[in-house]
Amino acid sequence: MLDRLGRADRQAFDRVASARLPGLEYVLPRLSRLADHGVLWFGTAGALGLGRRAPHRRAALRGALAIAVASPAVNIVGKQAFRRKRPVVDLVPPIRIRWKPPTSHAFPSGHSASAAAFATGIALEASPLVAAPVAVLAAAVAFSRVYTGAHYPGDVLAGVGIGVLAGFGTRLVWPARPPVARVSRFGSERAQVSEDGRGLVAVVNPGSGDGSAGLLPSNAEMAVSMLELELPAAEIVRIGPDEDVDKVVERAAERAAVLGVVGGDGTVNVGARAALKHDIPLLVVPGGTFNHFAKAHGVMNPREAVAAYRGGRVGRVDVAYVVPASAPDEEQIFLNTASFGAYTELVDRRERLERRLGKWPATAVAAVRTLRHSEPVEVVMDGRERRVWLAFIGNCAYGSRGAAPSWRKRLDDGRLDVRVVATGRRVPRVRAVVAVLVGHLPLIPGYRAWRAGGLELTSPDGVLRLARDGEVSSLPGAVRLGKHARALRVLRPVAGP
Repeated sequence: MLDRLGRADRQAFDRVASARLPGLEYVLPRLSRLADHGVLWFGTAGALGLGRRAPHRRAALRGALAIAVASPAVNIVGKQAFRRKRPVVDLVPPIRIRWKPPTSHAFPSGHSASAAAFATGIALEASPLVAAPVAVLAAAVAFSRVYTGAHYPGDVLAGVGIGVLAGFGTRLVWPARPPVARVSRFGSERAQVSEDGRGLVAVVNPGSGDGSAGLLPSNAEMAVSMLELELPAAEIVRIGPDEDVDKVVERAAERAAVLGVVGGDGTVNVGARAALKHDIPLLVVPGGTFNHFAKAHGVMNPREAVAAYRGGRVGRVDVAYVVPASAPDEEQIFLNTASFGAYTELVDRRERLERRLGKWPATAVAAVRTLRHSEPVEVVMDGRERRVWLAFIGNCAYGSRGAAPSWRKRLDDGRLDVRVVATGRRVPRVRAVVAVLVGHLPLIPGYRAWRAGGLELTSPDGVLRLARDGEVSSLPGAVRLGKHARALRVLRPVAGP
């Protein structure tokens, strides 16, 4: 059987070697050489990473990780195990042979493995408009290895197989993100909308976004420009530096058919409370730094928010809440996550440094200091005493395993996603840092994760520092967390599920 496969492989190589494909004699050899050492793929990853679209940045990273798995598997393990000689290139026209004869073994093809791994990683994250050209380019590189006489077809097929497996294998440690989380729909429920935006009251938090110390317009300011251009009849309300955000949003909700909020997740949280109280749909316009909730239900930028408004499609999402046991009327909600332990310390440190360093540098410095100095928090969770270094409670189940999971398959599953790192007297600092950096909390001893409909927390200190959607506050020592299933109405993107 192996002899027959070998003869078929050599015959296929001879057919390709003797084929005449006008024009490709100049293109494919250059393409093959450009793919040496992954230059073509890492260059493509760099171009995607410099863009503003998060799916493209994730795709670039996943493609690079896939190459990092596939390349050693082929060059260190595969080639040494099989030691197949390179083809004899007597039938290959000299114009195609623009490469220095490799000294490594032929089976499997490293170029093909890297090409397939990168293309698979891109396809798992990016849109077909990006994934399809990359796949065509990868196929061309794989074919070029036979066309230039570097490999037998069997070498290339084996390399492609290893590359595809490596691409899909990245999902074991970093699950692929679905394009949009699912939300509930009730019949033909629609919002009261108009083409020019009449009835929409959009509240803007000018401090949101990542404008560089006033040198560049913030994300919020750019979003407002889009609203004013596309929806001229909409009422735009800017929050002043000394105004109470809750009161401004509340007054806007009283006169709105649709309440819009332009800002980050903290501003969206305030808008959600007002929309729930007045039972009106919420339009989320990304204007902050992270925009987790907006991205979760498919509104990636202000233009898509405008399209969602005009479409008028309403979906219903879960709202999680935390309420003090001593004051059941003082319920506080969160749409993304609630955290305590090391994360609240990180936010406190970042806010102290932010004005001097800027948001991103302050976040990096705060993260390093927190990982070095944070101590576990004594807390009772559902009657069980724990020493918690880091606790994450998500509104609906999150898909990734990192310290700050950012995507969900559904926004209406009725569950809380609870993840806790409980420790002994000492935190394993080195392993903790590595786990946070690689986004894989199960590497830390004491990691536990479960889903629940509710959760009770009690702090022996009498005060619990809790971050809700990135905003830190102090709560009484005993609190209860739960869910309001499908309570909030949101305007959904036109192309959403």
